Amino acid sequence: MIKIIADSTCDLSPELIKKYDIDILPLNINLDDKSVRDGELTQKELFAWADANAKTPKTAAPSIEEAAELFGRYKDSGIIAFSISSEMSMSNNIMRLAAKEAGCASVRVIDSRNLSTGIGLLVLRAADLIAEGRTLDETADEIEALIPQVRASFVIDTLTYLQRGGRCSPLTALAANLLSLKPKIVVAGGKMDVDKKYRGKIGRVVGSYVADMMPELAGADKRRVFVTHTMTDECRAVVDETIKTLTDLGTFDEILETRAGGVISSHCGPNTLGVLFIADK
Repeated sequence: MIKIIADSTCDLSPELIKKYDIDILPLNINLDDKSVRDGELTQKELFAWADANAKTPKTAAPSIEEAAELFGRYKDSGIIAFSISSEMSMSNNIMRLAAKEAGCASVRVIDSRNLSTGIGLLVLRAADLIAEGRTLDETADEIEALIPQVRASFVIDTLTYLQRGGRCSPLTALAANLLSLKPKIVVAGGKMDVDKKYRGKIGRVVGSYVADMMPELAGADKRRVFVTHTMTDECRAVVDETIKTLTDLGTFDEILETRAGGVISSHCGPNTLGVLFIADK
């Protein structure tokens, strides 16, 4: 038996977690003197707290004790575990220490070098490989070789949340919001960076963002693509239009919609949308 464990930043839906029998190790979200596990607050509750307090919630890696307890359940099995990029969190290091403390017989801890469903893509591919009969090491080796092919990007409606979290200056956030600039954030080398800036309302911006990716999307690995977002009910049509565009493209076997979890939402804010996939070699 090979068990898959992923930290909560993989942003997989409850349905996918159940379907692929994945155990989730939650990160922590700190709301001043109150700490909750990632997943215990809805996006609406998280954004309401952030706006009421004019600050971004702090996020933290799991405790070694909690991680060791989870790994210990499967210490006599093979384990493949996935973390958010080690450039962004201590989660990967915590997992490695926890696996050792739990006395796991056979474990591979994967530094995804990514976030959100950029991790989720690797997790589900690992589940596919295990179902095909690959060994733990064969699966982990193939997944590690695949990491550079993951394409994770998002367009962000407001820089306010990034500014509150110290990831951009107040002046930059103010100027971007006044000019209605929407940055495209990409993950590269395990870090987030701004790729380009769009201008306008989020619906039009998302349309341009997807259109710009069409050449790469058309040649992507066909197994699946994620549409991961923090869209409010008022912007639901933006998600539906993105899914329709990807469906009309006819490239992917699966188009999976997920909502970003608490850790990712804390930093990107409402009305963020990303299209995440694996590029061909």
